[in-house]
Amino acid sequence: SWAAGMAARILHRLRHALAGEGAREERARDGCEAEDCPESSELEDDTEGLSTRLSGTLSFASHEEEDEEDEEEEDGGAGEELGELPEPTGEAAGAEDGGRCWDPVPRAPLPRAEWGPAAERPGGSLLTRQLQELWKKSRSSLAPQRLLFEVTSTSVVSERSSKYVLYTIYLIRSGQFDKAPATIARRYSDFEQLNRRLRSRFGCDMAGIAFPRKRLRRNFTAETIAKRSRAFEQFLSHLHSIAEIRRSPEFLEFFFLQDLRAAQRLTCTGMYREALATWANAYRLQDRLGACGSGRFLLTLAGLAVCHQELDELGEAHGCCEQALQLLEAQDSHPLLGPFLQAHVHLAWKVGKDKRRSEARLQGLQEAGLLLQQQPSLKECLIKEPLE
Repeated sequence: SWAAGMAARILHRLRHALAGEGAREERARDGCEAEDCPESSELEDDTEGLSTRLSGTLSFASHEEEDEEDEEEEDGGAGEELGELPEPTGEAAGAEDGGRCWDPVPRAPLPRAEWGPAAERPGGSLLTRQLQELWKKSRSSLAPQRLLFEVTSTSVVSERSSKYVLYTIYLIRSGQFDKAPATIARRYSDFEQLNRRLRSRFGCDMAGIAFPRKRLRRNFTAETIAKRSRAFEQFLSHLHSIAEIRRSPEFLEFFFLQDLRAAQRLTCTGMYREALATWANAYRLQDRLGACGSGRFLLTLAGLAVCHQELDELGEAHGCCEQALQLLEAQDSHPLLGPFLQAHVHLAWKVGKDKRRSEARLQGLQEAGLLLQQQPSLKECLIKEPLE
């Protein structure tokens, strides 16, 4: 029986420990030399059972393999659909036997509460899907997020006596998929102006940053456009890597000031649908660049609220006002506070939401001497705001 076989193996081990070389002779007489590793069959059986329970193979991937997996996941990768990960290879496959750690980044162990109800200890009866989800969570929580700049298309534009190349650039967070990406369209002279402004203010930081020089001819060949596209990507990435530069007004306004001006013009002329799309892109640009605490961002929220309201999208307009009021929580003297509070009270009444907090804040402002009757509306604030 299985129990008898197990007892016999344990007895062999005891004999080997006690008798040393004598046990080897005894095993030879008993015809046991053919079984060099008596526990091998147990390991094979256990591994087979584990594979059946897990319904897949856990991967120990190298750097290159991880990059490939990330790309597949962003595209809706096939690995998740199959419910499997690649099998371990090389040194990684031997990690259980004391090999070096397969993960190049030291990670803290997962909290016991995250093992799930199906397993009281790691390696128990977790399903492959649970293992994959825990692995993804641990990677995503510690993976650094970078902002990537990618020239996705170019076009040659002819205007009266001038001709130039327009570069369309996507701002992408690494490791994420944006359904509605933030985009800008800029020409060489726009990049040149940014380069000149930054060099005059950040001379030392800009000393090691290259910028593509002007050419006297062949500016519109496919080769030149392709080289400049890659150069502009590297230029923006290098600028963004320097904290002082990426927080500067010169750098930030290069991305969203043009959109704000265009959205303001469209709003003033009553083209609310077109204005809404432009305000929304300006919102995404500021979000990617980490500029959500600036006055420009509050103006963007005002533009979104006004356009949504004019298009009878009251729930969306109410949400924009709520987000703005959260940013203005600790500010009682901001010029947009009164207009946002009044708009929020009106919209909350329209959509059936709670407006008591905004009414209380308005009452407080009135008691402090603010004449609410003289406060401009959000739309009037948009029209009057100078965007220089």
